[in-house]
Amino acid sequence: MSGHSKWATIHRKKGLIDQERGKIFQKLAKEIYVAAKGTNGDPDTNPSLRMVIEKCRSQNMPKDNIQKAIDKAVGAQGGEDYENIRYEGYGPSGIAFMVDCLTDNRNRTAMLVRTAFTKKGGNLGTDGSVSYMFERRGIIVVEKTVDEDELMMTVLDQGADDFIVNEDTFEIYTTPDTFLQVKEAMEKMGITNFLTSEITYVASNQIEIADEETKEKVYNLIEALEDIDDVQEVYHNLSE
Repeated sequence: MSGHSKWATIHRKKGLIDQERGKIFQKLAKEIYVAAKGTNGDPDTNPSLRMVIEKCRSQNMPKDNIQKAIDKAVGAQGGEDYENIRYEGYGPSGIAFMVDCLTDNRNRTAMLVRTAFTKKGGNLGTDGSVSYMFERRGIIVVEKTVDEDELMMTVLDQGADDFIVNEDTFEIYTTPDTFLQVKEAMEKMGITNFLTSEITYVASNQIEIADEETKEKVYNLIEALEDIDDVQEVYHNLSE
């Protein structure tokens, strides 16, 4: 299958200035809060929280930040009350977009997302208009610092669906159910530096855009959406 639809975006995130990285951490803290609110904060008994923590680690979020977010949420009965909302639409050249949000103000979020699409050459669609193009999958990306054959055999034995060799990275795809066991097997091999490791949405068919100016317009829409505080994830089917 083709590569992960967010991979170029992840690379761009890695080079962000501290202020923008802080914004990413704030969004991750919000996800932790939602997953841990009203619980004992133990990821071993809370699969949703465990998955969010994995995601935080792949973005190099400090352990102290993760723990503070968990502590804030544990036992919380009042405080913030976030709602999950998904928006679907199309960007330049018909690129499909799926935008997942956590918000305490549905009207504000709808206005901001709609404005981003309109200003950057896209338009919102109806519920279900593009979500059928995406599949829930686990993805693990590591640098090519380990033996390719050994890693491939290990992850496939643990139930990985796909193993892709890039110029300087390995991409491993899993089902949501096999994600953790695949990653744990890699950790037993001594792999500790994961460029990304999360359960996410991957486009089943991706669109290539040869024209660099048009492709940049798509990137501009991605960044405009990611700049919205209420937006947690932006998925698209641009081949990168």
